[in-house]
Amino acid sequence: MINTITLNPSLDYVVKVNNFKMDSLNRSKNEEVYAGGKGINVSIVLKNLGVENTALGYIAGFTGDEILKQVIDHGVNCDFVKLNKGLSRINVKLKSDGETEINGSGPEITSEDLKVLYGKLSLLTKGDYLILSGSIPNGVPDDVYETIIKILLDKNVEFIVDSTKDLLLKVLKYKPFLIKPNHHELAEMFNVEINNDDDIITYGKKLQEMGAKNVLISMAGDGAILLPENGEAIKRQVPKGILKNSVGAGDSMVAGFLAGYLKNNDIDEAFKMGIATGSASAFSKELATKEEVYKLLSQI
Repeated sequence: MINTITLNPSLDYVVKVNNFKMDSLNRSKNEEVYAGGKGINVSIVLKNLGVENTALGYIAGFTGDEILKQVIDHGVNCDFVKLNKGLSRINVKLKSDGETEINGSGPEITSEDLKVLYGKLSLLTKGDYLILSGSIPNGVPDDVYETIIKILLDKNVEFIVDSTKDLLLKVLKYKPFLIKPNHHELAEMFNVEINNDDDIITYGKKLQEMGAKNVLISMAGDGAILLPENGEAIKRQVPKGILKNSVGAGDSMVAGFLAGYLKNNDIDEAFKMGIATGSASAFSKELATKEEVYKLLSQI
């Protein structure tokens, strides 16, 4: 079974305003509300691609109820921990001449709440995949991903990690199956400038030396580079299309990669599927559908 964890999910409130002006009354042209969070995005796209999976994490209050409803409506199995206090966060995405985001903090999670989640994760078994992605909310120790992996080390669960700097670097020694930094995050991890593909490959290999099996580095419109566990680096371009929504594209790439790998255990085919899926979400107002993905896959 595939499992995703979103420790700090959200309701994404997307507001479109023509010619937004500060210190003035603005009226929205359009409003939409989506369940958000990196793990949730992965779960929804996996389900769209026909891959059964379970979404785990924390929800709280009426916003958490809406997140749960939306994820279930997408056909995803849910096993969230419902908190007694607080509200799942609301992230405001303001789209006008540019894009502005205001992300909420989310509810506080106690040590007892963490134990409940750890108990759910302890039921995972050999052959399961666990996708750890996104930020951590208030009250959660910054080694939480490491703690989760330690709990499952003797169960032969495969891990996929898509997070930033320290959260990612701390778990490399546990040999995750896949990590997916983007090129900006890669530069931040090593406090360097990334100027070309050779730099990306150099620092991507350092992540492999630190323990990662497969390293997938996304570069937005410039494509992506895969450093497979066995073999040379592979670069692929993204298909042509009009960018409509960058939110969730990286998460979709992770979902597509895993869906492709599960289909035939071929890393390069998984890479193609990942690029097609990430691009399909970027070219769509919502997350990628199976039809959109396979239409783009034929171009890669």
